[in-house]
Amino acid sequence: MDKPGLSAAVLLLLLGFLSASSVTADPLLSAPLNVTIRELEVNSAVVTWEILEGDPVIGFAITQQKKDVRMLRFIQEVNTTTRSCALWDLDEDTEYIVHVQSISMGGSSPPSQPVLFRTPKESEKMASKSPDEVTMEEFGQAAQLRAGELIIIVVVLIMWAGVIALFCRQYDIIKDNEPNNNKDKAKNSSECSTPEHPTGGATAQQCLRPALHGLLQ
Repeated sequence: MDKPGLSAAVLLLLLGFLSASSVTADPLLSAPLNVTIRELEVNSAVVTWEILEGDPVIGFAITQQKKDVRMLRFIQEVNTTTRSCALWDLDEDTEYIVHVQSISMGGSSPPSQPVLFRTPKESEKMASKSPDEVTMEEFGQAAQLRAGELIIIVVVLIMWAGVIALFCRQYDIIKDNEPNNNKDKAKNSSECSTPEHPTGGATAQQCLRPALHGLLQ
């Protein structure tokens, strides 16, 4: 008679096997090629792969497993032509093994060659980022700031151009009025030099004084 603990362990193994192989095998499909881990972060990663041209692939299945741990994560998606999948909720500083299978209407392909990767530590990730490194988000923000600064500079230049144009217009008006002012000054000067001016009358009076003095004597 089997022990209860042994029976439960066998049942769990069978359930795990059935969940991992829920899609029947398709002998016409080839295993995915060039399985690669990209965008490796502390708690996430992206697995990418390629397929042979002509394979009637309609989806994929990914088996994710911690190294030296029997627990599996099975990810399956159909009706898609994508060749990548995000792995989430990973533990930092942990080794994982990933297999990828293609899925067709007739079943699944053999699993790809296993890919082993290790998530980095949080401290290692922060230290590996250079102070001069610029992410795409930071680059976009910098571009927006530069665009705003450029708009402000253009507005200021337009305002200065308007002020200079107004000054030049006022200067032309003042310059055009100067000949008229000179003519008015010349006219006033000529009127002051006529015989009716008091200066002329004073000169005639000085001429009559000797004659009057002779008559009185």
